[in-house]
Amino acid sequence: MKLLDSYVGRTVLISVSMVLFLLISLDASFAFLAELDDLKGSYQAQEALIFILLTLPRRIYDFMPVGTLIGCLIGLGTLANTSELTVIRAAGVSIARIVFAASRPVIWIVLVGLVLGQYIVPQTEQFAQSEKARHLYQGESIGSRDGYWYREGGHYTHIQVVQPNGVMFGISRFVFDADNVLVRSDFSERAIYQGDHWSLEKVRQTRMSGEGTESEHFDTLRWENTSITPEVMSVVVLKPDYLSITGLYRYATYLDSQELESTSYFFSFWKKVLQPFTTLVMVFIAISFVFGPLRSVTMGQRIMAGVIVGLLFHYAQQFLGHVTIIFSLTPFLAAIVPLVVSFGIGVYLLKRV
Repeated sequence: MKLLDSYVGRTVLISVSMVLFLLISLDASFAFLAELDDLKGSYQAQEALIFILLTLPRRIYDFMPVGTLIGCLIGLGTLANTSELTVIRAAGVSIARIVFAASRPVIWIVLVGLVLGQYIVPQTEQFAQSEKARHLYQGESIGSRDGYWYREGGHYTHIQVVQPNGVMFGISRFVFDADNVLVRSDFSERAIYQGDHWSLEKVRQTRMSGEGTESEHFDTLRWENTSITPEVMSVVVLKPDYLSITGLYRYATYLDSQELESTSYFFSFWKKVLQPFTTLVMVFIAISFVFGPLRSVTMGQRIMAGVIVGLLFHYAQQFLGHVTIIFSLTPFLAAIVPLVVSFGIGVYLLKRV
C-alpha cells in the first residue's frame, strides 16, 4: 500500500510541478512584455527583467491553487486513461485512500506556500517595487501617478519611493488644524530613518496663516513624533495580497483604529489564512472530476475544465470581496463561501460515483 501511495503521489507531484512551471513561465513572459511599456529614465529592459525575477515568488504563490487543480487533473487523468485507476479500484483501494495518496505531496506544496506567503513574498515584492519606483522616480512631488499615502490624524503624507533600508524619496507632508484648514506643507527630496526619527533632506516648506504664506528652505530637518517607520511603510507600499498574514492583520487593525476602510485588508487576510485549505479542496475537486464527469474524456478537456473551475473560483472570491466592501459584510464569509461551495460540489460528485 505504501508503494501505491508513493506512486500516485509522485505522479501528482510531477504533474503539479510541470503545470506550475508552465503557468509561471507564461505569466512572467507576458508581465515582462507589459513592463516594456513602462520604460522611462533609468528603468530599462535590464531593470524590468530584474523586477520580473524578483516577483517570481509572488507568482508561484498566486498560481498554487489553480496549478494544483490542473496538475491533479492531468496526473490522475493520466492514470485513468491508462486504466491504472481502474486496476487500483478493482484491487479494493477506496476512493478515500486515493484522495489521501494524492493529497500527501500537496501538503508539502501547501507548506512551501505558507513559507513563501509569510516570509519571502513580502520581502522580494517590496524590494522589487522599491527598486522599480527608484528607477522611475524623477524628483516629482505628489503630481506623479505613483506613490503612497499615509494619514495620522490631521497629518497627511505622500511618499514617492520607499526602500527597505529605511530611505524614502519624494516626501510631501500636509498638516491640517482642527477645522480642517491647511496650515503647513513641505516637500523633501529624501528622508533617512535614524532609529527614533527621520532626517529630511533638501526641504521646501510653506506655512499658511491669515496674514499670507511664508516659504523656507532647509538642508536638513528633523521629523519626529510620527508612527511612520520602515516596518510600517513596508506594509503600506504593498498591495494587500502581497503582505504576510501577520502584516495584513496588523495593518488592518491600524486602519480600524484610524477609522479608515479596512475591509479589503481583512478580506485578503482571510484569503491567505484559508489558502492552504483552498489548495487541498482543489485536489478534492480534481479527484471528484476524474472519478465523476471527466473519467472518460480527453486530456485537453480535463485541462480546460481545470482552467474554467480555477477561474470561476478566483472570480467568485473577487466578486464576493467587492460585495463585502460595498455592503460592509463580514470578510470571512466572502473568503470562505467559495471554498465551502467547491467542497460541497466535490462531495456531491464523489457520492454519485
